[in-house]
Amino acid sequence: MTPPTALRKAVETYWAAAEARDWAAFGETLADDVVYEMPQSRERIRGKEKYLRFNREYPGDWHLRVLRIVAEEHEAVSWIHVTEGLRELYAVNLFTADASGRIVAITDFWPEPYEPPFARDHLTERY
Repeated sequence: MTPPTALRKAVETYWAAAEARDWAAFGETLADDVVYEMPQSRERIRGKEKYLRFNREYPGDWHLRVLRIVAEEHEAVSWIHVTEGLRELYAVNLFTADASGRIVAITDFWPEPYEPPFARDHLTERY
């Protein structure tokens, strides 16, 4: 079995710290010049301090569960499930690491759930 990459460990810590609201541990996973992007809203945050503040100030009582992490040496992808009250969301997150294994880039995709068209219900099952 291949040992986990430094980036995989960083992503695991990143999510565990986010769920625990442990912003010091969360910050340790990030490079000082980290860039965070959300394509759906076309927002970008540059720098560790701004990104930490963004997370500290994010509203609501949300919780997350990591469903999967796939990681190579300098790139990783995670799939997470987030709940906030009765609301459920899934997100796909792309991570890039620097040579030390710290996260230098994050791109989060937060697609909105939708009801599928009836025309294909004979081919699919709902979960």
